[in-house]
Amino acid sequence: LRGTTPGVYLFRTHTRYLSARYAPRWRCCRGGATVVVVIEREEASGKWTSTEKKSAVAMERLMMRQMFEAESCTYTYVLADRADERHECVVIDPVDLTAARDAEVIRDLDLQPTLLLNTHVHADHVTGTGVLKTEYFQGAKSVLAKVSGGRADVHVAHGEVLRFGAFELEVRATPGHTAGCVSYVLYNAVGGARSPPLMVFTGDALLIRGCGRTDFQQGDSRQLYRSVHSQLFSLPDATLVYPAHDYKGRMMTTIGEERLLNPRLTKSEEEFVRVMSELNLPYPQKIDASLPLNLVCGLYEENTPVDAA
Repeated sequence: LRGTTPGVYLFRTHTRYLSARYAPRWRCCRGGATVVVVIEREEASGKWTSTEKKSAVAMERLMMRQMFEAESCTYTYVLADRADERHECVVIDPVDLTAARDAEVIRDLDLQPTLLLNTHVHADHVTGTGVLKTEYFQGAKSVLAKVSGGRADVHVAHGEVLRFGAFELEVRATPGHTAGCVSYVLYNAVGGARSPPLMVFTGDALLIRGCGRTDFQQGDSRQLYRSVHSQLFSLPDATLVYPAHDYKGRMMTTIGEERLLNPRLTKSEEEFVRVMSELNLPYPQKIDASLPLNLVCGLYEENTPVDAA
């Protein structure tokens, strides 16, 4: 890669993407099965800036597992700090059908879940948070947006921060697919100073070359467009994007890619609203079963939640 035109590259098999972010240094990190190469700016001394060093160290410390549930094409994420002596981890968007698998992976890695996060009240599958916290990890707490109307141990709102090890997940309200959608932006905060955003878990608000539908669960196309542009497209181009679903086998993208290539969200707001109104998508097959359960953490017998927001 020496001498390569500077920018952000994603290598998936034989494909490559170059963003508009230019500078003359390169470094590598791994995100899932995708190798991300960031060619960045050098100081006059020829050394990395402190910001670049912090980002590189953060990616080395981060342990992440991206797991797939085939029926609803849902991604579940397990995040931990390799340097955390308590071995704490967080889980994002687990599914009931694969809760046993997730628990096995978590135990194999000698991790202890503290928070089980959902990006929203899902309509296409039943959340696995209830199963995980009652059958496998009794100390874990479920997390959901306060405005979602769903039950959870911890209700969060825009701007709040969740922590594991030396990492922080900032809650960003990204409604539009549903009224209660949130995205989680990951930072490293060693020594109390945040790194640049490393990645964002966008749920159904921003998908790879797409976005979530807006025709049920208080969906609003105009609100979704504004959420993505103000809360997600405002992140640096190099920020990695991990969605809740993909139906073509793609695992991740970047903010820069989606700002440039997303076929819906690169349109004007009015054109986006028109496109979304003309999708004519079928009624979600599992919504009648999934939605009531997901409003009570995936288990009808769940106890009254403790609102810790």
